[in-house]
Amino acid sequence: MTDVASRLAAAVAGRYTIERELGHGGMATVHLAHDVKHGRTVAIKVLRPELAQAVGSERFLREINIAAQLQSPHVLPLLESGEADGLLFYVFF
Repeated sequence: MTDVASRLAAAVAGRYTIERELGHGGMATVHLAHDVKHGRTVAIKVLRPELAQAVGSERFLREINIAAQLQSPHVLPLLESGEADGLLFYVFF
């Protein structure tokens, strides 16, 4: 498990169980996780911490706000967003 995945797993313990990394890009990584409370599979997208420090988190926060407003059967709904252990993330399924 990568450092980011380990930090994320510790930060969201009790709410989500991180299973594995699904993919990564220039801005973020996406992790497959299990929603403990609702018993469902979710994905958690987390902003890479080095990017947040270097250029800021405004773009990722805009992405979260846009995702929260989208309603389409072809777009995954945003379930939660926040910050945990200094990591910005959002959850969708």
